[in-house]
Amino acid sequence: MFGIIVLIVFVIITLLAMVKIVPEQEAWIIEQFGKYRKTLAAGLHLIIPFVQKASYKINLKEEVIDVAPQVCITNDNVQVTVDGILYLKVMDPQKAAYGIENYRYATSQLAQTTMRSEIGKIELDNTFSERDTINDAIVKAVDQASDPWGIKVTRYEIKNLEPSDSVREAMEQQMTAEREKRADVLESDGMKLAEINHSKGVREESINLSKGERQRTMNVAEGRAKSIEIEASATAKGIKMIAEVLQQPNAERAKTLRIMDQYVSQMGNIFQQSETTVLPVELSQVRSIIQGIAPGLKLGGDK
Repeated sequence: MFGIIVLIVFVIITLLAMVKIVPEQEAWIIEQFGKYRKTLAAGLHLIIPFVQKASYKINLKEEVIDVAPQVCITNDNVQVTVDGILYLKVMDPQKAAYGIENYRYATSQLAQTTMRSEIGKIELDNTFSERDTINDAIVKAVDQASDPWGIKVTRYEIKNLEPSDSVREAMEQQMTAEREKRADVLESDGMKLAEINHSKGVREESINLSKGERQRTMNVAEGRAKSIEIEASATAKGIKMIAEVLQQPNAERAKTLRIMDQYVSQMGNIFQQSETTVLPVELSQVRSIIQGIAPGLKLGGDK
C-alpha cells in the first residue's frame, strides 16, 4: 500500500515536471543533458523531466537600461559628465543566451565606450546642439556590435550632459557677454534706424519746403504776369482813347497844354527839392512856348 502511494506521488510530480507554460513575450531555452535542445515560445509545452530543463528564460519585451554617468573629454579638451538611457530588445533568444554572459551589462558598457568616442569628436559648444547626432551614432555602433548577441538596439537618449563647475561658470559668463553684445547691437541698430528715419524726415521736409517755395514763386510770378497783363491792357486802352481824342478838333492844342502842365509840375518839384537850380532853358524860351500853346494868354510884361 505504501509503495502504491509513493508511485502515485512520483507520477504526479513527473507530470507536473513535464508540463511547462511559457508566458507571453518570453522565450525559454531548453537544454538536454547540458546541450541546447530547443527554444520554447509562449504557450503550453511538454518536456522530458530529469532529461530536459529550461536553462534560460529570456524576456522578449523592449528593455530600458540606465547607462551610468561617466566623464568624457570633448575635442577641445573639456571634461563633461554624460549619462543616458539605452533601449534594446532581444531578437534571437538562443544568441542572447549563449552569445555573451550578460547582454544587458555588455550593451551598457558598449554604449559608454561609444559615447566617449563620439563626445571626443566634437567641441563643447556643439555637444548640446548635436545630441541627436550623438544618439544616432551610439545606436548605430551598439546595434552593429550587439548583432552577434541577438540584440536589437532601438534607440539611445542622452539624459544629462553636465560640464564641470569651472566650465559652467565660464559658459555663463560667455552667455552673459553674448546677451550684452546682442543688446548693444540691437541698441545701435535702433539708433541707426532712428537716424535714418530722422534724415528721411528732414529730406521729406526739405522737399516739401522746396515744393512750397516753388509753388509760391510760381503764384507770385503768375500774379505779377497777370498784373502786368492788366496794366498793359489798361495802358493800351488809355493810349487808344488818347488816340481817339487826338483825332478830334483842337486836340493838338490840348495835348500841348497837357505836356506843358506836366513840364511845369516837374519844374516845381525840382524847385522844392533843391536850394539851387539850374534851369534847362531860357525864361524867354519858356514864355515863347506858353504863347505858342495859348496865343490869347497874356503874361506879365506884355503891352
